[in-house]
Amino acid sequence: MKYRQLTKEQFEALHEEFAIFLASQKIDVKEWKDLKASKPEVAEEEMNIFSDVVWDDVLTKTDYIEHYSKQSINLFRCKETLIERILVKCSDASIDFLTKQGVAWLSKNAGDASLEYFYAHKDYSKERNSELFDLIEKGGIMTKGHLYTSIAEIIKK
Repeated sequence: MKYRQLTKEQFEALHEEFAIFLASQKIDVKEWKDLKASKPEVAEEEMNIFSDVVWDDVLTKTDYIEHYSKQSINLFRCKETLIERILVKCSDASIDFLTKQGVAWLSKNAGDASLEYFYAHKDYSKERNSELFDLIEKGGIMTKGHLYTSIAEIIKK
């Protein structure tokens, strides 16, 4: 398995797509129920394959990832061959980027002396989607990139 199996909730949300996937494997509803009962390891493998297909599709379309901690925000722009990172770090302990108020404060006080901005980029050290998946598993959130774009404009990157 390349990534991880989708959660029960994710499978439920994608039940129609999973049914189409099973049909493409020539597995109908009755066969699926029989497979789960008589050969659970084969059913598990089908679920794993479907999960990898879904993750690959989602990750291929991912352009931005954000990761928040109390005193910093990591913003990633995920290009085809390299990843760009903007780190926003705050030395004011009263600001908490894990709250809406902390992020709102950043929006209004982007030039505050307690803020530091760092920019870097690098080629992917492994396959692009695997690297993005690792960021997500560590708490990263896929976004549309509004915050990245705003901060990039401020620091001219």
